Amino acid sequence: QVQLVESGGGLVQAGGSLQLSCTASGRTFSSYGMGWFRLAPGKEREFVAAIGRRGGRYYVDSVKGRFSISRDNAKKTVYLQMNSLNTEDTAAYYCAASLDWGRPLEYNYWGQGTQVTVSS
Repeated sequence: QVQLVESGGGLVQAGGSLQLSCTASGRTFSSYGMGWFRLAPGKEREFVAAIGRRGGRYYVDSVKGRFSISRDNAKKTVYLQMNSLNTEDTAAYYCAASLDWGRPLEYNYWGQGTQVTVSS
């Protein structure tokens, strides 16, 4: 069992940056692949980025070159650095933990989410 708590969301102007954090408690953090998802009003949940146990990184095309995912196993934290934000990035962002060995595909645990709002 692992608990995930996101932080770092907020209101930012278009073109600005935010860094989201997700801190885990419970089992060994390094045993999990970690991912970020987002949910915007009227849309389906969307995969944003993931980082595997060995550090492999994966992104949805719409954030490549703007977002960067990283992890600090000692701090049991995964980060999502978001740059050049635009209004289409407005959503609730959720982190999730996966027991998959390679690329995280199925997620076993989810956080409560943090809201990101980008104003024009």
